Amino acid sequence: MSEPERPSGPPGPTISDRVWTVPNALSALRILLVPVFLVLVLLELDLAALIVIVVSSVSDFLDGIIARRFGQITRLGQLLDPAADRLFIFAAVIALAVREVVPWWIVAVIVGRDVLLAGLGVALARHGYGPLPVHHLGKVATFALFYALPLLVLGQAFPALQPVSDPLGWAFTIWGAFLYWWAGILYVRQTREVISRSRAERSDASDTLGA
Repeated sequence: MSEPERPSGPPGPTISDRVWTVPNALSALRILLVPVFLVLVLLELDLAALIVIVVSSVSDFLDGIIARRFGQITRLGQLLDPAADRLFIFAAVIALAVREVVPWWIVAVIVGRDVLLAGLGVALARHGYGPLPVHHLGKVATFALFYALPLLVLGQAFPALQPVSDPLGWAFTIWGAFLYWWAGILYVRQTREVISRSRAERSDASDTLGA
């Protein structure tokens, strides 16, 4: 993978090592709400589950605005924010599969992709690299899934809305799962390029030392 080009415009936002920031607190709150949401869906308390996920969505929106506007972008926040999104997606899809609202193959598709990424992370770490930067397709896929599954919960909470909420929810789910794997394939290609480059650099260094 070629080295990323440096932008010619103004420098990007400063990323700090701070821990105690408002955006980080909001992201931590979202993570703490995941088991609450999971239990509510499993107990079929769908209206309460919807309220929890609305609170989570609002906090997700706010922590991004606050982080950018007040210069509170942190390395911890860059880990907590996507982790909260993924945990909510996992909680929703597993709970809805248990209730037979979605089939288990949807769970396999969504969870399987992240298992793949975990394997790529291990391979990169063995060659001295950290995680790859998040691809914009991955962000779009996460966005689609993050709002698809609550739409299905909405249909469970208000059956009269199912003729609208279910088709929308399934459209977002299928599209999100497709983009999720498309982004995963791109990560596989990038990982192969990074590892190939790492091996080539080590081979060149070995040849130089042996000369």
